[in-house]
Amino acid sequence: MEVNSQMKDGKYAADISSIREAQVRISSLIHRTPVFSSETLDSMAGRKLLFKCECFQKGGAFKFRGACNAIFSLDDDQAAKGVVTHSSGNHAAALALAAKLRGIPAYIVIPKNAPKCKVENVLRYGGQVIWSEPTIRSREDMATKVLQETGSVLVHPYNDGRILSGQGTISLEFLEQAPEIDTLIVPISGGGLISGVALAAKSINPAIRVFAAEPEGANDAAQSKAAGRIITLPETNTVADGLRASLGDLTWPIVRDLVDDIIIVEDKEILEAMRLCYEILKVAVEPSGAIGLAAVLSDGFRKHPSWKDCSNIGIILSGGNVDLDVLWDSFKK
Repeated sequence: MEVNSQMKDGKYAADISSIREAQVRISSLIHRTPVFSSETLDSMAGRKLLFKCECFQKGGAFKFRGACNAIFSLDDDQAAKGVVTHSSGNHAAALALAAKLRGIPAYIVIPKNAPKCKVENVLRYGGQVIWSEPTIRSREDMATKVLQETGSVLVHPYNDGRILSGQGTISLEFLEQAPEIDTLIVPISGGGLISGVALAAKSINPAIRVFAAEPEGANDAAQSKAAGRIITLPETNTVADGLRASLGDLTWPIVRDLVDDIIIVEDKEILEAMRLCYEILKVAVEPSGAIGLAAVLSDGFRKHPSWKDCSNIGIILSGGNVDLDVLWDSFKK
């Protein structure tokens, strides 16, 4: 399948200019999400924490930014045939909603094991669901079939310059809302979010640190950083259903070059961070969205001698689409 793989400035698939262009394009369509803080969580972490609440974005997750940018950057002839993607979660809903706003069809290939709440979001926003088997190969094959049948435009969940540029608008907002931030902690999966965030943040403040937070049961990004090439896991096992993808050829160079380190956390730490978000911040955050808080509270981060001077930490709460049935089962375990 083709992706939007043109390189900006000859190096990466997006840059600060494409991110600023995205901000202009989507600003009237998205929510400028709030930044929360908590003295209780500050005292637990031993530093100032600032939470960018993308769980309050339209569609319940940051993904709407990239989806909006991709769809509203299409010319009329392209848009008329609709868009297609394969996604098990928030990107699917985001693309369906953005397509609805533009009045074009959205064909969404979804694996049969996707969280029920996320499938319902796609249907609510008018997306046309096409089921696949729960493998990347099946998802891609089905998306290719739909592409050939409809002539629609593929919008990959993360391996697409338009998506990276849209996600990068988070940094533009966050660093305007809280310019004192010296460190960002961002969930990592396919790398679309952290790539856009890192490109924008390091353009604005080259000294800022950008750390990825990754579940132990899906630690391909950490393995890739260590190996110096993309490592793909044969299988993943984590409660964070939004963090099971592998890095793409457009996101990997940015993760390799601009992400300072990767913090690995266990599922039990993610669930505890979710609980803290509920109890202290009063915010519903899905496992993938809570992993940044889990990372900053982890022993691996707190005891790392090189990171003692990370004193104003921005954490992206990336989404709030919680499958409550699965959540309660996780707590019982």
